[in-house]
Amino acid sequence: MSKGAKPFQIERRGLMLVLSSPSGAGKSTISRAILESDPDISMSVSVTTRPKRPGEVAGRDYHFVDKTEFDLMANRGELLEFAKVFDHYYGTPKGPVMDALGQGRDVMFDIDWQGTQQLAEQAEDDMVRIFILPPSTAELERRLHTRAQDPPEVVARRMDKAADEMSHYPEYDWVIVNYDIDKSVEQVRAILQSERLRRRRQVGLGEFVKGLRAGR
Repeated sequence: MSKGAKPFQIERRGLMLVLSSPSGAGKSTISRAILESDPDISMSVSVTTRPKRPGEVAGRDYHFVDKTEFDLMANRGELLEFAKVFDHYYGTPKGPVMDALGQGRDVMFDIDWQGTQQLAEQAEDDMVRIFILPPSTAELERRLHTRAQDPPEVVARRMDKAADEMSHYPEYDWVIVNYDIDKSVEQVRAILQSERLRRRRQVGLGEFVKGLRAGR
């Protein structure tokens, strides 16, 4: 390769990086760090029936629709996964995700184990599933209280739900115990880089090797 020449890029299919965890385990902090440092991955933008909150931007934070439109999208098969959370519905539009994967771009998902199961029913080969565990139950509760985002009764409800959520770790490809946030971020980065190199995702590899064998 001549000096200054750019290396040949083998065509690659994108992947869906799924991060799940009980609330307070550090999933959101990890995902933000990955998104800020890696230009080749973006967060999936969900569609929701809940009202837009102050400061939110339609198309960036969520796609806001009414219940009728949401039902139509679900019935037309336009959602990869969807669920009711409290009194509102949330789902993942299929078209933008499939377009991104076909163009070799990765998409991150911040969804629970139920959404992950639905996603696997439609596109399991494209998924990389990571479950984030807290180092202990006491530490999880401490983190929830430290965030000061929820009243005590909500923290208690999240703790009750955490035990069930954590029981689904065997359904994931990778499991990280978040003792240290910086180390956990590096572990997710390492997983992402490894998964990008999987032979089945390097869809241009056959032509590349053919060229090598031909002396190109």
